[in-house]
Amino acid sequence: MNLPVLQKMLVVIVLAVLCFPVPVVAKRRPPPGGRVAIVVDERLSALRASPELAGRLVRRMGRGTLVAIRGEKRSRDGVAFYKVNVTSRTSGWVQRDAIVSPSRPGDDARLLRLINGSEEFDRIARARIFLNNFIWSPLRPAVLMTYCLAAEDIAGRLSREAARRLDEKEMSAGGAPLFTYFLNYNGLDRYNRQGVTFVYDSRERRFYYDGEGWQELVHRYPRSTEAAEARKRLEARSAVIGR
Repeated sequence: MNLPVLQKMLVVIVLAVLCFPVPVVAKRRPPPGGRVAIVVDERLSALRASPELAGRLVRRMGRGTLVAIRGEKRSRDGVAFYKVNVTSRTSGWVQRDAIVSPSRPGDDARLLRLINGSEEFDRIARARIFLNNFIWSPLRPAVLMTYCLAAEDIAGRLSREAARRLDEKEMSAGGAPLFTYFLNYNGLDRYNRQGVTFVYDSRERRFYYDGEGWQELVHRYPRSTEAAEARKRLEARSAVIGR
């Protein structure tokens, strides 16, 4: 491949990154001392003093926690553990299945399997970890599709919850436009933190996913099978919200 072609490819990549920046959920820097990894399965994320399931518990790490992998060892019953730094002062052993590393081949596929086996908020949160960290994975369009579909499904449930919990008489007495109460509904908060934004249709009195992920599929991965479905979703959304 000649130099001009390489230069054109680099320009396309840079423009794609600038036009569709990856939402940053956590700004904490990873700890030093090894290969960066992320906790994705909090059910297995016990940090222990030794590489054994019966080892003394140091702490329980939350989903999204960044760690630095320093080594690997198997327990007597065959379970693989990573030696990790959690902070500059805290380290220990964690079951390998609890974390993924963008630099480890196959971890993107493993995380995708976990995402597909998750439900509702857990599916979105794990998909967001993938999208934030596995920037160049060929599985990214599939994860974006899963992320967007989950957001659309959740919009319906949030609409029903908000209608049930927000009292129209009280809202009217407050003096603010009614739709602003819905867009400030606290049930949206944890989804907003995962990069999911909703719009509110006052006529139908329901939320819709804003479609940012569909837009990314169309513009960044235009030849993917997921992009074709994304175009259909955007057209249907425009017909409803843009009327």
